Amino acid sequence: MVHGRVPADPTTAAEMFRNRLTRNRKHLGKWARREGVTCWRQYDRDIPDVSVTVDDYEGALVIADCRRGAVGEVMDPVWLERVVEAAGGTDVFVKERRRMADRRETGAQYQRLGEGQAWREVGEGGRRFLVNLSDYLDTGLFLDHRRTRALVAAEATGRRVLNLFCYTGAFTAYVATAGATSSVSVDLSNTYLDWAAENLLRNRIDLHTHTLERADVIAWLAAYRGPKFDLVVVDPPTFSNSKKMTGSFDVLRDHVALLAGVARVCTPSAVIWFSTNHRGFRLDDRALPGWTRADRTADTVPPDFGYSRPHKSWRFQKGTGS
Repeated sequence: MVHGRVPADPTTAAEMFRNRLTRNRKHLGKWARREGVTCWRQYDRDIPDVSVTVDDYEGALVIADCRRGAVGEVMDPVWLERVVEAAGGTDVFVKERRRMADRRETGAQYQRLGEGQAWREVGEGGRRFLVNLSDYLDTGLFLDHRRTRALVAAEATGRRVLNLFCYTGAFTAYVATAGATSSVSVDLSNTYLDWAAENLLRNRIDLHTHTLERADVIAWLAAYRGPKFDLVVVDPPTFSNSKKMTGSFDVLRDHVALLAGVARVCTPSAVIWFSTNHRGFRLDDRALPGWTRADRTADTVPPDFGYSRPHKSWRFQKGTGS
């Protein structure tokens, strides 16, 4: 039994998808060229009956099948084949985005899916990033945070920055090239930290000034006794139960404690940018008492993600002057 909306039949789905994709490439393509955006989402589950996404990485397409069946259910492969054919292109990579229940059991979001080695170097905001289009569920560059990175970078000049759950270091590359005096980036994955190092080196960033640390973020915050930070980026996973950490992390359950830990390592006038891609997330009123808060989601979600609203974001500032 399929949970939620039943996909259109393969022929109908392909035709609807082709028409919408053609329109998006025309209209959103104008926006992308005008803004100098070379990696962008061409189709964002626009039509409920055709639940896929199409991301363009400078000419290479990553198509994600987002249909939701029962846990463990195998979806109709012919349907996906028809939709992928309708997208066109000669450099195309297809992935399956699993239900959260499956990802919690298997850790699939962070595990290597294959050995295609489809590495590319792409540009964003004058920076260079290494992406992998074939081997992981995500490519290494979250396109929906394109504007968030620019907003954070605009506040980075002369500041000491902390990037938590840093993934492949895109926020770090932005702040380091925008004039941050130094930064520390923390993640639990050696794979992603190595990837982050490659990204920083591609942007000629000094790894002694902008350091990368492998640690469980919660434990790292509790143990940290060094210089405090003026600007912090916190973009945690929805859920994590890695064997490398103590217990599990759930953003709904744990974000108040997480942000309290962040506050302890901040200077008196610090700014915290917090975001999450949890669909049902509501920020607890107990989060960061005494800090001013502003919901910045409308500013950070770019127009090529207008249908899915992939994240929510807040800017906190210590004291009263936001």
